[in-house]
Amino acid sequence: MTIPQFSKDADPAEIADAFSAAGCVVVTDVLNEAGRNAIRAELEPHMERARVIQEDDPEEFYPGRTRRVTALVTRSKSVTDRLIAHPVSKNICDSFLLPNGEFGYQLHVTAALEVGPGARSQILHREEDSFTFFPLPRPNLIAASMWAISDFRADNGATLIVPGSHKWPEERVATDEETVQAEMPAGSVLFWAGGLLHGAGANTSQDWRYGVILTYSLGWLRQEENQYLDVPSERVAELSPEVRQIAGFDMYRALGLYDPSAQLDR
Repeated sequence: MTIPQFSKDADPAEIADAFSAAGCVVVTDVLNEAGRNAIRAELEPHMERARVIQEDDPEEFYPGRTRRVTALVTRSKSVTDRLIAHPVSKNICDSFLLPNGEFGYQLHVTAALEVGPGARSQILHREEDSFTFFPLPRPNLIAASMWAISDFRADNGATLIVPGSHKWPEERVATDEETVQAEMPAGSVLFWAGGLLHGAGANTSQDWRYGVILTYSLGWLRQEENQYLDVPSERVAELSPEVRQIAGFDMYRALGLYDPSAQLDR
């Protein structure tokens, strides 16, 4: 099985149907060069400070020779304004997550990644592996996205994907023939289901591959990234109501109960 690919102007229902069947989809021409450059500029000081491990331990989950920066709601206005509530992402989340979370979904992880020359491939894993309460295949809990800030090629470590594996039982192991790379030009976005086996590819080129990952989970789950600590109150006040809700700062039924007047007591 290959990764379905669509242009940004394709029928949203067709994109959602392909995503449901394969557990992954690429949509091209979504983020223009100006938007990509703005994200790079906003995150550059944080990327420069990011620790890069040169002596890679193959037993570690995260490969070395890679820069990682989180807390993007605070650190990048362009990610917040352009990507988090993008219509293409909302289409995937609405179709995939809302049936299991009728009161909405939330940001699960935000991160910018630069995979450097010599980085090894990452062990295949599932975004939803924190939720071991559910046996495999699990219900739809998470939808993930990777925005290509630079070109994603086979030689610079384009994401490894196992289409259809979101429907597999626990004992099934992916073969090399079932694993494909999500090659896509800059400005594209890869979506995959939380139950899909995936991982960063090995970078055998001399280029740094740059991507922004945004994942979304059902509103009644604990977020992997703690937005309440990563995003200061003054930044929350700047967010649009839509982004504030997606970031997890609204209640989900009675979950997330808070008293707004408590802010006045500080």
